[in-house]
Amino acid sequence: MRAALAPGVRLLRALPRDSRYRGLTLVLTFFCYTSYHLSRKPISIVKSQLHPNCSALGPNPRNDSNSSTWCCWAPFDGDNYKELFGALDNAFLVAYAIGMFISGIFGERLPLRYYLSGGMVLSGLFTALFGLGYFWNIHVLWYFIIVQVCNGLVQTTGWPAVVACVGNWFGKGKRGLIMGIWNSHTSVGNILGSLIAGAWVSSTWGLSFIVPGIIIALTGIICFLFLVEYPEDVGCSPPLHHTASDEEDPGGVTSNSEKDPEVGISNEGPLSITSQSSTDRSDSPKEPAEEPEAISFLGALRIPGVVEFSLCLLFAKLVSYTFLYWLPLYIVNVAHFSAKEAGDLSTLFDVGGILGGIFAGLISDYTGGRATTCCVMLVIAAPLLFLYNHVGQNGIGTSIAMLIVCGALVNGPYALITTAVSADLGTHESLKGNAKALSTVTAIIDGTGSVGAALGPLLAGLISPTGWNNVFYMLIAADVLACLLLTRVVVKEVRGWCGFMARKRGSSVQLTESVLDGK
Repeated sequence: MRAALAPGVRLLRALPRDSRYRGLTLVLTFFCYTSYHLSRKPISIVKSQLHPNCSALGPNPRNDSNSSTWCCWAPFDGDNYKELFGALDNAFLVAYAIGMFISGIFGERLPLRYYLSGGMVLSGLFTALFGLGYFWNIHVLWYFIIVQVCNGLVQTTGWPAVVACVGNWFGKGKRGLIMGIWNSHTSVGNILGSLIAGAWVSSTWGLSFIVPGIIIALTGIICFLFLVEYPEDVGCSPPLHHTASDEEDPGGVTSNSEKDPEVGISNEGPLSITSQSSTDRSDSPKEPAEEPEAISFLGALRIPGVVEFSLCLLFAKLVSYTFLYWLPLYIVNVAHFSAKEAGDLSTLFDVGGILGGIFAGLISDYTGGRATTCCVMLVIAAPLLFLYNHVGQNGIGTSIAMLIVCGALVNGPYALITTAVSADLGTHESLKGNAKALSTVTAIIDGTGSVGAALGPLLAGLISPTGWNNVFYMLIAADVLACLLLTRVVVKEVRGWCGFMARKRGSSVQLTESVLDGK
């Protein structure tokens, strides 16, 4: 007797072809960028092990004269260890920021599948090389700096490529919500990176880098085997990025079902593009149309909103990456937890980041106000950062709650700008349907943000010797500046809403008058 078809297979067969490929692209790019962040996190976990409190470990077994740093890993055994940690962070982040501006240009001109998978394999190599310094007993700073620089450069292949792939498959209708959920890969990668690195940090910290390096390299191979860059490559319909109603409703308040047919009445779910069944479509790839010319760097800068959101992301990412690289050390120093406990507790900030990204995407889809959503979250984040520094370590319950809330408010705007906003601007109506700007626009926005990502940990390393209070004052100032830089776009969105409501009231009055005249 033959068994019935497996439920999962029946579900896959019931989904239209477009939905299946959209789901594959979403899941595959999710795991790709999860592995990128997974491989970046170990350095923040291992810092406390490179320069631990040796007196807490007991007497010096080597009985040498320098008993206070006998357990530290040279060259991080001096009093300037925080400055050296800052140099390690900035070796990666400055290289990442510089490389990002170039990466988007290459991403528009090279096959995304080759570009992404090649970058992931190289990222795995350089991540593992940092950990091999433990087994090779390397104690020279330049080795770790060079590895960090090389890793920063090759990691720039990730973000423009995955955003371009998702933007190629999904239209504007539910982009904020879908990309808000999808962007949780950043926080999931940070969480997994913390847990994996924490498993070996106290015993063999080299494995804290080697294991994530192997994971990202293997994920890159899977990406090479399965990633589909464009819907047309597999006979699927491309998404509709803009409709005529986008021009009629500049404020973006019109409901998504009115603005984008993608969100209209359909039985195919959010991964589908239309309600038409795709079973009648040919399985063979469609004949590719003539490809439009890739946009120039200056041309991308002229797209309305690119400069404002790029500068806002600079300060938003400054705050986020300072937490990414320094939060475990802050918890060790202030709350006096062990390195592993601090690493585990720091993952709650990323849990909040997942919730914040989804919430920001959902609200911005409903209101159409990407900038306003970011601004409100940034305004609320500033006082909560102050509170976390002063009362966040008063108890484990308070610490957990405030880490989640601060993570949501700090990473929500960062997630929204780097995903939905980048995709919106990369398919802006001023481009007249040319979607070849996605990688370049994404690279400009994230590259500018990466300048802030480099500045944040550097400033934290320089300011932290004067006290952690000053570090938090710096973060609050950056948060306020990020909000102010969006003022022009927020005003434009508010004016659009007011104009839309005025037109709506006018049409209602006109309809009432016509009904009365008919009577």
